[in-house]
Amino acid sequence: AMALCLKQVFNKDKTFRPRKKFEPGTQRFELYKKAQASLKSGLDLKAVVQLPPGESINDWIAVHVVDFFNRINLIYGTMSEFCTERSCPIMSGGLKYEYRWQDDSKYKKPTKLSAPQYMCMLMDWIEMLINNEDVFPTRIGVPFPKQFQQVCTKILTRLFRVFVHVYIHHFDSIISMGAEAHVNTCYKHFYYFIREFSLIDHRELEPLVRM
Repeated sequence: AMALCLKQVFNKDKTFRPRKKFEPGTQRFELYKKAQASLKSGLDLKAVVQLPPGESINDWIAVHVVDFFNRINLIYGTMSEFCTERSCPIMSGGLKYEYRWQDDSKYKKPTKLSAPQYMCMLMDWIEMLINNEDVFPTRIGVPFPKQFQQVCTKILTRLFRVFVHVYIHHFDSIISMGAEAHVNTCYKHFYYFIREFSLIDHRELEPLVRM
């Protein structure tokens, strides 16, 4: 019943952005399958995030960044009807935290945006990065760029803000849809992953510290 309920909740039409797929036959696809299998086997999430012996850390991080993007994208897509210009005129996590948007093209300075605008900019920005072969190379033997982990830190830090906003401002909607178990599992998995590889500054984690 739970799976059926989640199928209705996490409706493919509601995905905020198209999902990024792993190409079959690539090493990354094999790693992704390995990660998904251990996730489905109900292993402790702290164990699931550990780097498998003999695997490259950058490949492991790349697989998770793409997978978290897909899953958080889906979570926000499901919530997006409750997150409007009217309900969320500022991208925030409660009264204490406000997130401004900055990128290298349109917004050179940190800019106040509504939550839906921020999410839209964020998902577009991540999608552009993970589809850029210079940043996320998919061909075997093509090395990762030197700043790869820094780029991933920035992506994951901003994805964390989606959890902050959804938990603090839209948790009642998550509960009313019966999706809290799914969102909580995704959050825990994400949290253990970023802790395992120290990928986010601990100050960024403060809004959800009581979780």
